[in-house]
Amino acid sequence: MSGLVHTEQLRGHRLVVVGAGRSGMAAARLGLALGAELRLLEADSQTLSEETKAALTAQGADIQLGKHVPEQFADADMVILSPGIPVRAVEGCFPKNRSFPVLSELELASWFVQEPIIAVTGSNGKTTTVGLIHHLLTRSGKTAFLGGNIGTPLSEYILGEERCEVLVLEVSSFQLQLSSSFHPRVGVLLNVSPNHLDYHADMEEYYQAKLKLFRHQDEQDVAILPLALKERLEAETWLKARRVYFVNRNAFSSPRLPGPHNQENMEAAYQASRAFGLSENQAAELFPEFQPEPHRTQQVLEKDGVLYVDDSKSTTPASLAMALQSFQRPILLLAGGRFKGGDLTELRGLIQEKVRAVGLFGESRELFSQAWEGLCPMFWKPSLEEAFAELNSLARSGDVLLLSPATSSFDLFRNYKERGQCFQEAVQAL
Repeated sequence: MSGLVHTEQLRGHRLVVVGAGRSGMAAARLGLALGAELRLLEADSQTLSEETKAALTAQGADIQLGKHVPEQFADADMVILSPGIPVRAVEGCFPKNRSFPVLSELELASWFVQEPIIAVTGSNGKTTTVGLIHHLLTRSGKTAFLGGNIGTPLSEYILGEERCEVLVLEVSSFQLQLSSSFHPRVGVLLNVSPNHLDYHADMEEYYQAKLKLFRHQDEQDVAILPLALKERLEAETWLKARRVYFVNRNAFSSPRLPGPHNQENMEAAYQASRAFGLSENQAAELFPEFQPEPHRTQQVLEKDGVLYVDDSKSTTPASLAMALQSFQRPILLLAGGRFKGGDLTELRGLIQEKVRAVGLFGESRELFSQAWEGLCPMFWKPSLEEAFAELNSLARSGDVLLLSPATSSFDLFRNYKERGQCFQEAVQAL
């Protein structure tokens, strides 16, 4: 645990962690390592295995399962909320005049970071961009940790023994909203479009959460910002970091990263990596080697002239728009699921221009049907598999059959990965 100055920094403090997913568990373990009196709350009694409960209890943790109640927070000195749990979901249990802070796991872990951080946020493209930055840094000879909202929580890095020269973190609006001092050396804002409006009160709250990435930067730091938001961002006079606005220059290429949005992701990744000595020529040489994470405009198979593409990570209308702009071939579109917000009518022009037919599945049928009525043939099936089969019957050589749902997956699947895997299995069975 070489990342901690000493292990008694929370001795005598009651740390209440809400949510026992990977982030919550990492925060709980960090709290125990710091000597905190730990209470772990989890609404779903099936989340924790008996083995895990026994191990945490042996370390002194107080594990409470089921509905949250005021007594669980009455003696709290600090509350850590797992990502995806809105404050409003638990604040009814807080004392009326609470004195404890409510923080994210990212904020807690960041107190013990000594290495420079590159942190990336945005409505779309975060995972690809942090992957690109990590690729550029490690292939150019630096040691770099990749984590945060993608994969490994920062607390797990702090608890580990291995140290890196740079920490590359994907950070979400959930994590940022509950951060009070998080300070990246390089902060990257890719874009802002309607997202997580089932979590945030409105777009302004969502936007302000994103901007918290830069709140604690100073003149020695770098803020990588989209040129499209320059007018609005220039009004943020508190932003002290050196500002670098990026735009798609078509300066780079990578065979597995189609579309103008990926050009922007590569540009942002290069600008962030420049702060650590990477040249444009190096970036141009290294980008083509990059292997993106699955389910992000992933080309699964081409058979009989039809290209099958898994973009299950598309959970908003804005991300669907990016996927549609990535291909110059006629598109058969699979979409649908639990709607998170955004304006589907803004896609009417793209649907009319790019899409030959739409196969809908799961929830939100009416939203899609009303928004795109009359633009192209459209049908609905209850399951992804049924919609895929009917859509595939319409396919002809030269088409792209694209899964890009523009919704969350929680109507039919546990997560977007399971949804993408379902699609890939249907493709491989052809």
